[in-house]
Amino acid sequence: MDKKQKQVAIIGAGVSGLLACKYCLSKGFNPTVFDLESDIGGVWVKTIKTTRLQAPKALYQFSDFPWPESLVEDFPTQQEVLEYLHSYATHFELLPHIKLQSRVENISYDGPWSETWALWNGTGETFPSEGKWNVTVHDIRTNTTK
Repeated sequence: MDKKQKQVAIIGAGVSGLLACKYCLSKGFNPTVFDLESDIGGVWVKTIKTTRLQAPKALYQFSDFPWPESLVEDFPTQQEVLEYLHSYATHFELLPHIKLQSRVENISYDGPWSETWALWNGTGETFPSEGKWNVTVHDIRTNTTK
C-alpha cells in the first residue's frame, strides 16, 4: 500500500493536531483529524475570552508560519490566537481533513499483535504494517457512529 492510501487518524484539532496533520500531508499520507468541538483551536476554543498568550508571540508560533505583521501586541488575545490557528489551517489546506463535532469512542487494533494491544503500555515497539487500526467515531451533528 502506498502512502497516499494510508490513512492516519489524529485526535484533536488544537496546535498539536494541526501540526500533525500538516506533517502527515507533507509525507504523502491521508490524515483525518477528529475533534469533539465545533471549531479548531484546542484549549483556546474554551479559554476565557479575556485570556492572553502567557509567552511572547515569537515563542508561540509555527516555525513556517509567523504571526501576521498587523498584530503588534506581544501577548495576543484568545481571539487573535484562534484567528492565527485558523489562518495556519487555511494556508496549509488542513480544513478539508478536519472532522469537527466528532467524538472518538474507541480505538482497536486487528493484526499480528492484536492480543497484546490491550496490554501495550508504550514500550516504543511499533506495530507490524500488516495490521489494521479501527477508529470508532460518533458524529455529534448527525448522531451516527462509524
